[in-house]
Amino acid sequence: MRSVAIHCAAALALAALTSAASAEESAIRVGPIDAVLTTPAGVERPPVALLIAGSGSTDRDGNGPQLKPATLKKLAEQLAARGIATLRYDKRGARGWKAEFGKPEDFRFKDYVGDATSLVDFLRGKFARIVLVGHSEGGLVAILTARRTPVDRLVLLAASARRQGDLLKAQLEKQLPPDKLQPIVKAIDTIMAGQIVDPLPDGLRLPPALQPAMASAFAEDPIDPLKQITIPILIVGGARDSQIARLDMVALAAAAPAAKSLWLPEMNHVLVDVANEDENLSSYNDPDRPLDPDMVDAVAGFIAAAGPR
Repeated sequence: MRSVAIHCAAALALAALTSAASAEESAIRVGPIDAVLTTPAGVERPPVALLIAGSGSTDRDGNGPQLKPATLKKLAEQLAARGIATLRYDKRGARGWKAEFGKPEDFRFKDYVGDATSLVDFLRGKFARIVLVGHSEGGLVAILTARRTPVDRLVLLAASARRQGDLLKAQLEKQLPPDKLQPIVKAIDTIMAGQIVDPLPDGLRLPPALQPAMASAFAEDPIDPLKQITIPILIVGGARDSQIARLDMVALAAAAPAAKSLWLPEMNHVLVDVANEDENLSSYNDPDRPLDPDMVDAVAGFIAAAGPR
């Protein structure tokens, strides 16, 4: 079975290289947002996926300052090979903070949703359908965007069902001893409640001026808005994901009982197949490692399938 998977991954990589030569990439700017529109050659009025990146200063390719898995770039290439257009963009803070964004301390999580909404407005009327594809924290942005503006479908990839502050506490619980953990948990709870923590406990670097911005992200709950979405939804998770647990996928699916769900036994958080923890860690800086082929097939099939818009 492993040799078949490797063969499929090689075939996908070859298809992506072929599509890259024939797909057209255009640099665009919508307000202060820099983006890349990829359109497949020879396809008249294809569907388009708005690819929404995960947390941090993540750029259009799905890369950050330290980690560079190129998750979104690879996904755009694979979707182009299947006749699907994509728009991927630099999040606020990627490639530097622009003056047009205002002061960093004035940022609120709703600004991410506003950016995605502006990009949906740019795409509207140009394609057969518009699909939001949110990866990790981008899943929360996609959910909130789908509540704000009409889109046709929603895809959640390795997305959390918990508030980000609660998710962060769960992740830290695996890494820190109790005596180090408890002061940080208390500080996160205080910030989530809208209060300023100063001084901060050891191990938590979050300047007081930026705490309201982080509180706006920490406190957003994906479940209630997801329950109100009636468009088709696809939820995909992986057993090798060390950041998001299966319980997140179960909770998301429970909030959207009509959604399609796919659980992939070898896929990790950056949407590639790994066999062990060493491979998992190295994959975060391996832009050439192919995406999980079943994930790509499921996402492409869901976007392109006939049926309700």
